[in-house]
Amino acid sequence: MSHIQGLKIMLVDDEPHIVQFLELGLMNEGFEVRSVHDGLSAINLAAEFQPHLIVLDVMMPGMDGWEVCRLLKKTGLHASIIMLTAKDEVEDRVKGLTIGADDYVVKPFSFEELLARIGARLRNQFPALIGEAAIGPFRLNDKKKEIIYREQVLELSPTEYELLKYLVINHGIVLSKTTILDKVWGYDFGGEENIVEVYIRSLRDKLNDKEHRLIRTLRGAGYRIDI
Repeated sequence: MSHIQGLKIMLVDDEPHIVQFLELGLMNEGFEVRSVHDGLSAINLAAEFQPHLIVLDVMMPGMDGWEVCRLLKKTGLHASIIMLTAKDEVEDRVKGLTIGADDYVVKPFSFEELLARIGARLRNQFPALIGEAAIGPFRLNDKKKEIIYREQVLELSPTEYELLKYLVINHGIVLSKTTILDKVWGYDFGGEENIVEVYIRSLRDKLNDKEHRLIRTLRGAGYRIDI
């Protein structure tokens, strides 16, 4: 991720070893990081710290993460919220989206996965702070809605742009069709899952990825872009 100095992240989790691990990793990436271990402290710190992004655990004693998320959104805080959940359930994802969460990560998770999702949220919500991002052979410019691959500007429709951006930002992570539909088309999309296959095929054509070595299909699991 590029140009991240000055971006602030708040961690909310009652497990000290997770908080310490994430603090060290995110500070090494250049973020300004503050952390708390309970919901009430999170509400108070958010008002003082004004973070750009909050990593918020769902299962905490007392006030749980859902309630914290709901209260934070009521304050008008302009921050992305990534929920940490213990299980990958559709009901949890829908509940989180309904109360204002922007994304979710299922425990256990790798730091690289969380970092990719943090980057995705910050680029979506604060493009002026991130600027152009170079990721492998790709350069993403969200202001121009433009992606350059190996020094060539790709001719992309708006949906192709959003799909390729999502794949690139989450490179190395297997993304199911359901997840892609949620994040690119919206969780209330009423169409067929096969629309993802159609757009993946179009992207492969434009990337000259005839042998599917860049955008890989993992049968029964989804897609992964390898950079």
